[in-house]
Amino acid sequence: MPMNETLQIISLADLSIAFIPVLIAMVFLYLWSLNVKQASYALSRMLVQLLLIGYVLSYIFYSDNAGLIAVILLAMVSISCWIALRTLNEYRLVLFKHGFIAILCGGGFTLFVISQGALSITPWYQPQVIIPLAGMIFATAMNSISLSAERIFSEIDNKTPYALARKHALNAATIPVINSLFAVGLVSIPGMMTGQILSGVSPLIAARYQIIVMCMIFASSILSAVIFLLLSESKMLKIIEEKSNA
Repeated sequence: MPMNETLQIISLADLSIAFIPVLIAMVFLYLWSLNVKQASYALSRMLVQLLLIGYVLSYIFYSDNAGLIAVILLAMVSISCWIALRTLNEYRLVLFKHGFIAILCGGGFTLFVISQGALSITPWYQPQVIIPLAGMIFATAMNSISLSAERIFSEIDNKTPYALARKHALNAATIPVINSLFAVGLVSIPGMMTGQILSGVSPLIAARYQIIVMCMIFASSILSAVIFLLLSESKMLKIIEEKSNA
């Protein structure tokens, strides 16, 4: 495909072909007595969610409303925080405020620097750019907080001193993002870079964009986890005290 050509429009018939290997994979899940219902539900949700978000984004991308974009970004922060704490049902509501602030500050600061510094987006709320960037940043922050929260509670249950528990929690949160830094360009060509190359962008330019993406993922992951662990310290110490008195 020449560099100046763009990808063809995918018809519904073409889209259905992508499900052929999916069906084969589902057969193996069934034959090996694994959870086919859960996989089917996940695939169904993926299909519905992506088709719906396609329609929603088509509307949003033609919007020129800064207030609407701000509301969407705050909703993304709230949803990512709620999902991040899903494994901590007992403390989910208690820690929600800390998680929200952590993602908003850690991810929001990174988004601001990248969008206004590295990319110089004008206006700042340009939805075609700011929403996809925010999605990557907040999703990374969400995973980071989820890993750090789960690990610190595990350390607390093992009666690890809090300072050491916090260190282990932050280390657990950094493992996926550091692994991705090691693998990028060697094991995998990330989605954004692949999409740009397929759409005809020079690989050299695509690599620069991917470097920006990897920097923002690394920063938002660690900053959000650090802020969350710092904000929730008093609550964690209280939990430790309650567990020791139980």
